[in-house]
Amino acid sequence: MENKDLIRNFSIIAHIDHGKSTLADRILEITKTVSEREMLDQFLDDMELERERGITIKAHAVRVLYESRASGQQYIFNLIDTPGHVDFSYEVSRSLAACEGAILVVDATQGIQAQTLANVYLALDNNLEIIPVINKIDLKSARIEEVSIELSKILGVPGDYISRVSAKTGEGIEKILERIVSGVPPPGGDQKAPLQALIFDSQYDSYRGVVALVRVVNGFIEKSAKIRFMAEKTVSEVEEVGIFGPEMIKKDRLSAGEVGYIITGIKEVGSIAVGDTVTIANDPARSALPGYKKPRPMVYTGLFPSEGGDYENLRDALGKLALNDSSLDFSPEVSTALGFGYRCGFLGLLHMEIIKERLEREYGLKLINTAPNVAYRVSRNDGTVLEVKRPADFPEHDHILEIEEPYVEATIITPKDYIGEVMKLASTKRGEFIDMQYISMERVELKYNIPLSEIIVDFFNLLKSITSGYASLDYELSGYKISDLVKLDILVAGNRVDELSVIVHREKAYSTGRELAVRLRKVVPRQNFEIAIQAAIGKRIIAKERVAPYRKDVIAHLYGGDVTRKKKLLEKQKKGKKRMKKIGMVEIPDEAFLSFYQIDSGK
Repeated sequence: MENKDLIRNFSIIAHIDHGKSTLADRILEITKTVSEREMLDQFLDDMELERERGITIKAHAVRVLYESRASGQQYIFNLIDTPGHVDFSYEVSRSLAACEGAILVVDATQGIQAQTLANVYLALDNNLEIIPVINKIDLKSARIEEVSIELSKILGVPGDYISRVSAKTGEGIEKILERIVSGVPPPGGDQKAPLQALIFDSQYDSYRGVVALVRVVNGFIEKSAKIRFMAEKTVSEVEEVGIFGPEMIKKDRLSAGEVGYIITGIKEVGSIAVGDTVTIANDPARSALPGYKKPRPMVYTGLFPSEGGDYENLRDALGKLALNDSSLDFSPEVSTALGFGYRCGFLGLLHMEIIKERLEREYGLKLINTAPNVAYRVSRNDGTVLEVKRPADFPEHDHILEIEEPYVEATIITPKDYIGEVMKLASTKRGEFIDMQYISMERVELKYNIPLSEIIVDFFNLLKSITSGYASLDYELSGYKISDLVKLDILVAGNRVDELSVIVHREKAYSTGRELAVRLRKVVPRQNFEIAIQAAIGKRIIAKERVAPYRKDVIAHLYGGDVTRKKKLLEKQKKGKKRMKKIGMVEIPDEAFLSFYQIDSGK
């Protein structure tokens, strides 16, 4: 049993690319948790995709031992490195629930960004002790004093309370470790109380089944104990308990205040849920821990296997990914064009891309995904209200009373020189101005109410483009509002393709329809007959393009002579093409389903 007073549980939180993973590397190095020979950059980011993109996608837990110079005592640090991108903020909130403290990292060159503020609020909501750190002080462009003033203002702490470090060179890291010892409180909890352990993450092992990452709040858990998962009501026996150091190390038991893993041999991925409370089956706790509110997906898309036989494999793979990503939502879907697949819900476009890439890499699947969209509330004339997650499910226009779409409160932090451009972009995306505040002399925080559908496609890329990469964005769902929306259908050779339908604001319907038709004309392959590509609202065609047919030169062998001979041959060819068009099927290539991604991007 560990002495609770010598345990410190903390997370590292920051905006994307401010140096969280590098700081974690230095802590592992200085505490000699990982030898120099084994050390890699982004050591805890063990997913190939994380290393390639240079971002943290999953939270990673590790136990390190640190001998304090001040007291001479050896402390146990349970460190959780968290993602920084807005799409993965749910991962951050789960990790913070397992901690008593948080190291808030801010880049000395970029200063406070939108996700920095979001993480501060998350840490405060969890009543954590915040240790503010300014990183990258070794860079020539570092604005240490200016960023220190910004941070002091937001946290309400004096400037000398903020640590200044370089995670790359290791300067100042030792001081942070001493600050963790003195500033982060030891965990609470009663060793003798009935077991309450919070599952803050889980992963799937092909040989051993589900591995649950837990923070023991009260009591203790040991090998061979019979446990109950309180929400799922599953009962199982503990096969192994242990800690991450950073590899899995077996232990006899985990006591109140400790962070580690448990293996129960459960193979069914739906039997254990993140946020559930573990207790002893024959001496259960009276109540479950607060856990987490399951996040609502913001973006929906259809995922279909290119090979029809991969449907079962896709279902199993989605189940395994959903095990340690409870924000992933999926349900079966059937498409006339693409066959059997799943309608999947994600927290954002990056989340969607990462899941699709993981499915293709880790499970060997080849997938097609339809254009991303959001969930709308549709009130019908008969008084019923539908939540519509795909355009194909929209009722006929005559039956709709009103349509509500989700809005987000967007926080944009930008240098003051770009205020005009940012405001112009927000207004073209139907944004409603809320507030503007100066964080410092040079940087401004803008708040807007913007429809989520306008954010998910290309807003972030356009924002980065108009501000030369200096602006940052964070957003959270603020509610639903009535909007003048229409369903834009795409017809190819007279047939409606549901997977290409989109919901747009009436004002943008014509330009979007025109652009989609032009894009599709470029990707739909030519046939021996003419193909019409049309954009329509209800029965009204608002844009049309044509894919010209191949034309065989049937009069090539004629040299001179009566012109009527040529006309007869051309007329015969025309009749043949007309007959072919009636029975001709148009194959729509994969890239056609992604045509909506770049709408507006060049404007």
